[in-house]
Amino acid sequence: MYDLPPDLPRLRTLEQQLTIWLGHIRKAIAAAEQREAEQQRGAERRSAVPDWIVELGIGQGAPSIEVHAGGCHAAGKRRRAIDRDQARRLIADGVRTCTHCQPDVELRMID
Repeated sequence: MYDLPPDLPRLRTLEQQLTIWLGHIRKAIAAAEQREAEQQRGAERRSAVPDWIVELGIGQGAPSIEVHAGGCHAAGKRRRAIDRDQARRLIADGVRTCTHCQPDVELRMID
């Protein structure tokens, strides 16, 4: 059948060890399920990436420095989401555009 010891004391010892291991495995499964559930909740709560963002400067009024596409990796920390019309208006007013994501090309504002 199986390669198990024939006597009762050793079988009971194996049973006890396996019961302990099963408890450890069940705790690990519960922890993994909790982590997955938290990640799922975090993904659901995470705000969507905006279509356009403007990078803001430092100081009074935080002037607009550069316009980026929403998912641009080169955008700085100080930024706010803007809509398509605001992005076009800022670019038309002379605000610099990002050389990485090229929002002026996406907005078809190249001369």
